[in-house]
Amino acid sequence: MTSISPTAAPTAAAPAAALHTAFEGHRLLARGPLADVALAVRQAMAAGGDAAILVFADPSGKQVDLDLRGDDAQIRQRYQPQADTESAPADESDAVDAAPRGRGRPKLGVVPREVTLLPRHWDWLGAQPGGASVALRKLVEQARRDNDARDQQRQRQEAAYHFMSSMAGNLPGFEEATRALYANDRERFARQLADWPQDVRDYAMGLAWADPAA
Repeated sequence: MTSISPTAAPTAAAPAAALHTAFEGHRLLARGPLADVALAVRQAMAAGGDAAILVFADPSGKQVDLDLRGDDAQIRQRYQPQADTESAPADESDAVDAAPRGRGRPKLGVVPREVTLLPRHWDWLGAQPGGASVALRKLVEQARRDNDARDQQRQRQEAAYHFMSSMAGNLPGFEEATRALYANDRERFARQLADWPQDVRDYAMGLAWADPAA
């Protein structure tokens, strides 16, 4: 495992609004907004501990590199949550497509992409209220709702695996724990983690299942 260097160059802009968790060795160091975690990491490094310090993004379980140059105010400013620049909701863009647009009127949040379908698909879409674009968006939103639970489970499994690979790859039971994780076998997963350091075990369980205390 690689310790964080105070002169490490930043990678891509991190999703600073999400929670992050820092470990010093196998001990939980800090958890919270990235700005707070970064300052806790800086303080721990100044204390001169020997254990490697790793930071993870809670939503993905992936390791995050920190740029700890400058004073506390500069670090906090660097990792303050960014403004939300996501596209407008689907219903808002639906209203735009369904209504006649004047000259130069923008499509709010709509991104044009090429879609290849069979003629009968285009015929069906074209016959739907609002036209093909509105019908496609409604189909996608319905599919997202139908698959939401499965998608969330897959995302939790991937997050737990990313974390475990970084923090627990050399711990006993790692391979069996990974198999249990992707089999969605909670009891077997917990048995394989039983001898792991408590903070590592608790965090992995929290990533893998929405209700880790159940």
